[in-house]
Amino acid sequence: MRLQASSLIDPALLPLVDESRAFYASRRAGRGPKSRSELMAVREAMPAPAECRPSPSVETVSSGGRSVPVRIHTPTDGAATGVLLEMHTGGFYLGSAAGSDVRNRRLVDALGIAVVSVDYRLAPENPWPAAPDDCETAALWLAENAEARFGTTRLAMSGFSAGSTLVTVTLLRLRDRGIHAFGGAVVQCGTYDLSAQTPAGRLIADEYFLAAYAGNAPDRTDPDISPVFAELENLPPILMVVGAEDVLLEDNLAMAARLLASGVEVDLRVYPASPHAFTGHATSMARTALETIDEWLRGQIGRQSPHL
Repeated sequence: MRLQASSLIDPALLPLVDESRAFYASRRAGRGPKSRSELMAVREAMPAPAECRPSPSVETVSSGGRSVPVRIHTPTDGAATGVLLEMHTGGFYLGSAAGSDVRNRRLVDALGIAVVSVDYRLAPENPWPAAPDDCETAALWLAENAEARFGTTRLAMSGFSAGSTLVTVTLLRLRDRGIHAFGGAVVQCGTYDLSAQTPAGRLIADEYFLAAYAGNAPDRTDPDISPVFAELENLPPILMVVGAEDVLLEDNLAMAARLLASGVEVDLRVYPASPHAFTGHATSMARTALETIDEWLRGQIGRQSPHL
């Protein structure tokens, strides 16, 4: 068996490389804040999230004695065919569920699903395990109430960057409870070793967000923090999306290998000439990746296309 990095890239994507290279030529690669004060400054400089129409409902949901705020988007033209539980991006210290409103509304309209986005607590004010506790609470609530609330039991999760880490940890927590209500997950450019113990993890060892999120945790290889160290059996199918020039590529490759070795169905998509968070950028490569995500979710929980 011969495996090369280039073999992980769909040749159909290669004609899009020049456009992506040109797009990123004038964009300086960013790194996260180096201290708490820089973190706070980044947070304060964030613009207000773009609004969508119709606006989502903002609710607080509860399970197991815990509560968490969520934003719920539902179809305007009929019942939802499924429900997506979304964990937003932001390095565990930035952003909110409202920041995903426009993207989530697009998914609702395109796929005929409902989307529940979790407003989990942020570090450093609320370090681990606050965020995964909140995501688990929302997942348990949805597993318990999806049929009554949305008329469907077809459930999936999605996450972007830090949100992907939280998706993976939430799936592990549910599995350990014997709950298998979610039929799949989409994870984009996640970080799976926050301990800097693996070669992949050491590439981001100097990022302050790791300390902000882990807080006083005695061991950052705890799978609830760094899921690459978890026992990964009996998880649902997972679509992994990552750019070939993402600093987290090696971390995603390591996680994909561990999932496959554990018997999990994994669809790994690597996109050339693409850095971290590339699907949020205005490129043909990003649009192609989003179309792939749409099709994958459509097969899991969405409304079928007319030609299918």
